[in-house]
Amino acid sequence: MANLWTDAEADAFLSDAGTDPRARDLALRVYTSRLIGRDPDLVMHGGGNTSLKSTAVDVFGEEVAVLHIKGSGWDLETIEARGLPAVRLQPLMQLRSLPALSDEAMVNVQRLNLLDPSAPNPSVETLLHAWIPHKVVDHTHATAFLVLANLPEVAAVTRELFGDRLTLVPYVMPGFALAKAAAEAFDRNPEAEGLLLVNHGHFAWGPDARSSYDRLIAHTNLVEAWLADRRPAPLVPAAALPAAKAAPVLSALRGALASVLPETAPLPVLDLRSGDGERAFCARPDLEDLATRGVATPDHVIRTRGEVLVLRRAAQEPAAMRAAVAAWADRYRAWFDTYAPRAAEPKTMLAPMPGLVWLEGAGILGVGATAAAARIAADIGCQSARVRADGEAAGGFRPIGPKDLFDMEYWSLEQAKLGSGKPPALQGRIVLVTGGAGAIGLATARAFAGQGASLFLVDRPGEALEAALAALGRDHAGHGCDITAPGAAAEAVAACAARFGGLDILISNAGAAVTGDIATLDDRALRDSFELNFFAHLAFSQAAIALFRAQAAGRGARGAEPGQILFNVSKQAVNPGRGFGAYGLPKATTFFLLRQLALELGGEGIRVNGINADRIRSGLLSPEMIAARSAARGVDEAAYMSGNLLRAEVEARHVAEAFVMLARAERTTGHVMTVDGGNIEAALR
Repeated sequence: MANLWTDAEADAFLSDAGTDPRARDLALRVYTSRLIGRDPDLVMHGGGNTSLKSTAVDVFGEEVAVLHIKGSGWDLETIEARGLPAVRLQPLMQLRSLPALSDEAMVNVQRLNLLDPSAPNPSVETLLHAWIPHKVVDHTHATAFLVLANLPEVAAVTRELFGDRLTLVPYVMPGFALAKAAAEAFDRNPEAEGLLLVNHGHFAWGPDARSSYDRLIAHTNLVEAWLADRRPAPLVPAAALPAAKAAPVLSALRGALASVLPETAPLPVLDLRSGDGERAFCARPDLEDLATRGVATPDHVIRTRGEVLVLRRAAQEPAAMRAAVAAWADRYRAWFDTYAPRAAEPKTMLAPMPGLVWLEGAGILGVGATAAAARIAADIGCQSARVRADGEAAGGFRPIGPKDLFDMEYWSLEQAKLGSGKPPALQGRIVLVTGGAGAIGLATARAFAGQGASLFLVDRPGEALEAALAALGRDHAGHGCDITAPGAAAEAVAACAARFGGLDILISNAGAAVTGDIATLDDRALRDSFELNFFAHLAFSQAAIALFRAQAAGRGARGAEPGQILFNVSKQAVNPGRGFGAYGLPKATTFFLLRQLALELGGEGIRVNGINADRIRSGLLSPEMIAARSAARGVDEAAYMSGNLLRAEVEARHVAEAFVMLARAERTTGHVMTVDGGNIEAALR
């Protein structure tokens, strides 16, 4: 593991901090926190925490001792100074005299002693940092240390590697009791350089940010070198499953996972990691045993659950996957029923659905209510797989047991969050938008993303598609292709399934206007227009329907809506314009396709609707075309664009809002909504 410290970067942080020694200390604390957060083999997804003991001036102008500690919701990779809120140190030190303290009371005391009451909640491990007397303290869940921390002979190996330089702390659940145990361990060996929290993680410290960071890296590399000597040669996995073959399996699995959720709940989102290492791990003969061993560190159970679902190749068809998921859910309920009655307060059972799947031949699969949750589960799953593999090679992987797992997953602080916020209306829905980089396509994608959906954009490869994806953010994806090419639609839909596990809503939006009088139009131009403005819509519909049916087969019952298709048709389908026949003819056919699909698919619960829009600034209606048509009618451009009953220009966002409304109209199918500001000649009724 590389030490990422550079004097140039450190000097830049110091330069921004000015001359105040306290600000300079905090600046370097931010810098090394980011260095730690930059390496996923040290921490990931909000894990770990860092601190600095310093002083600050309170509202009375008095200097007080404070602890800067990572605040809740901050990620070390991007943390800023305000993400390390200052907590008065003296009250924290006084708490050590108490024999016990509830988590809720501990959190309240920490919050009451924030210098800035609007700051985020200090880390739940604040007291541990406070009671270690060193100025700078770092806590990580480094992959190598997770292997060491979960070995059955952890004490012997730690002494072999570190002697007295690292002190062991037996497993205690995070909170007041762990802080007490860690402080007592430090007192027994005050010359130590750090702590190893058994089944949990690693602490290191120093007199300043750099020395603590240097020590952290040195400790981790020492363990990594020891593991490398014991690591067997990697397995050679079979070839990765092509997207076309993976798509129906993932879609059926997505349905099977949803089969244990409430009937109206959306299907989960999946995130597949199919690198050589992940596929090799999923070929291990001991998967079923490893799947029941628990988690590499207690923090993970909230993201991934304690048991992994294993699906061998022979179990990767809909009925078998549904049975495997049901059996997993039964074991989860039995586990809950065993430990919930022993808890000090009533517990609300979480959804009995795994957060990780080991899919033989495919890889490691994260499962979540959103793309972000699935991504985090997959990231943790990949790290956990390496911890298990290395642990087994070095003596065994022996994490915390089922009772401790229950206490972490059903921690009172986590239970208090249940029901605290209503999820967005389309959370968990996977939406594919063709022409997604265009004006209407991107506006539609933004509107659905704003409702919580995961977006998959399909458009021509290039800068426009890359910019559109960058605008949406990391938990959305895309695919570049010519949608009129043979097989392109099936390939794009399969790519969507490979990325997110399936599809819920197809927005068949892509199109282009072809002009010219039909009487003299070139035959090739008309055929090309049909390829883009009709046959591409048909091909994407057919590919989407196949996925919808695979998901429904996996679920085994109707439950949540099995899928829907939304077409961007055009007013040209019902109100032809002079010179636009080559565009209107295929659009009229697409209009009929919408009605035909609604008729055929209604019995399966698949809804099919569309939008008829007019005069939207987009690739279809370019600035040049607006100028030409305005001139031909003898009006200015503003008058031309607002030439409707409402006398108001219709924008791409209005079309996007209409698509969202149709997506949420649960009892509407076969309908075309007009979005044109009012045009009686184009009205359908």
